[in-house]
Amino acid sequence: MKTFTLKESDITREWYVVDAAGQTLGRLSSQVAAILRGKHKPTFTPWMDTGDHVIVLNADKIAVTGNREDKKMYYNFSGYAGGMKETSLRGLMAKHPTRAVELAIKGMLPHNRLGRQMFKKLNVYAGSEHPHAAQKPKKLEL
Repeated sequence: MKTFTLKESDITREWYVVDAAGQTLGRLSSQVAAILRGKHKPTFTPWMDTGDHVIVLNADKIAVTGNREDKKMYYNFSGYAGGMKETSLRGLMAKHPTRAVELAIKGMLPHNRLGRQMFKKLNVYAGSEHPHAAQKPKKLEL
């Protein structure tokens, strides 16, 4: 018996489109991160990028529970003394509507070069239109 090893030529990538309107941020992010990693495929290999492309629409209409819009903070440090800036989720959504979804999904991927490669297959849009119609994405219900 020989162990099956996946080759780069055996990987087939699909395109999926997800509507984020009314969905909870964390639940949406964990399911999208699993698709980007390829964990839904029987050929999943932890050290290879076997995942699919995902398009997230209506990222500005995500839902959060509790008082998270005001309590959840995002931090940015410039590297200089006194250079720490913090922004609430409400402020982040007002300025950059797609960034909250991107950061949530990025935090659920591996924190190495493989995770950065997987993150490139994610496309997040604030509205309901996207320029990837030529790829014929399949609608994904989460």
